Amino acid sequence: LLFQIFDAFKPRLHDSNSKVNQVALEALHKMIPVLKDNLSPVINMLIPAIVDNNLNSKNPGIYAAATNVIQALCQHLDTSLLLQPFCTKAQFLSGKAKQDLTEKLA
Repeated sequence: LLFQIFDAFKPRLHDSNSKVNQVALEALHKMIPVLKDNLSPVINMLIPAIVDNNLNSKNPGIYAAATNVIQALCQHLDTSLLLQPFCTKAQFLSGKAKQDLTEKLA
């Protein structure tokens, strides 16, 4: 069930409409403390959806929402679940997104 929900939700994190994209990130931010480690099966799908485009977004609302989501993940999930997906994404990012994710890894 979790896969079905997040398969439907994930495209909203890449939506071309910036308002939809931002609201999806803000909704995810609210879900993380509730779901916590139950997100582990979908974390490898979520991290790229959160990071790609959103952490390098020129839209300050989207960037802030994405950084809030990353922060919530770090606070509420077992950090060992985040290590591999963060490392994998950090290798291929550039700009502010690479810097932000590298700081979280450190």
